[in-house]
Amino acid sequence: MRSLPTGVEAVVFDCDGLLVDTEPCWTVAETAVFAAHGHPFGPEQKALVIGRTLEAAGEAMAGYFGRPGAGAEIAAELLRRVRKELAQGAAALPGAAELVRACRAAVPVAVASNSPRELLDAALGSAGLAEYFTHSFAADEVRHPKPAPELYLTACAALGAAPARSVAFEDSATGIAAARAAGLYVAVVPSLPGTDLDHDWLGTGLTAPDIQDWARNLAPVGQLP
Repeated sequence: MRSLPTGVEAVVFDCDGLLVDTEPCWTVAETAVFAAHGHPFGPEQKALVIGRTLEAAGEAMAGYFGRPGAGAEIAAELLRRVRKELAQGAAALPGAAELVRACRAAVPVAVASNSPRELLDAALGSAGLAEYFTHSFAADEVRHPKPAPELYLTACAALGAAPARSVAFEDSATGIAAARAAGLYVAVVPSLPGTDLDHDWLGTGLTAPDIQDWARNLAPVGQLP
C-alpha cells in the first residue's frame, strides 16, 4: 500500500456505487433476477456480481443457477430490469460533485465504467455529473473491460497521462484489480461494507475531510510549490 500523491497527471473515476448511487437500482434488478430463478439474494450473491460487466454478471448468475450457457439470456434480463430502475433516476453520492470539481480544477479527469454506454450516460446525466466529464469510457467500448486494465489505460491515454502518475477511485474488487493492473494509485470507498480491499486510500465516503483536502491541494506533476 502507498499513500496518494498530491502531484498527479490525471484522476479517473468509476461511476456506479462510487460517484452515482446506482447500486440500489442494480440490487433491485439483481434481486428480481435471482428470485425469478428461485434463489434468494443477499450479501453473498451481491459479492458475486458487484463491479462486473453485464455479460460477466450474466455468466456468474448462470453458473450459480446451474444453467451453463444461459449467461447472455440472463444478462439481457438484468439489463432490462436495471434500465427500468435507472429510468426513475439516481443521485450523486455525497461528496462526489465536490470531489470531481476539485480534481477537475487541477488535472484532467475521466470516468471508466464497467457499465455499457447506455447505462453510464443515464447514471451520469441523472446525477448531474455529466457536465464535469469531457471523457468517459464504457465497458462496451473496449475489448477487455474490468478486471482487465484496458479501460484505465484507455482513459489515461486519452488524457495524456501516465498511469503510474494517475489516481483511480473505485468501490469494488473488480475495479481495483483493473486499476492496479494498469498501474494507477487507488482510492477506495467500498460499496460492500466489511470487505478487505487493496487500496492506497480507504474511506467510508467521498465526504471524508482528508480526501476532500487532498483534492483541493491537488496539482499537476511538476507544479507543486
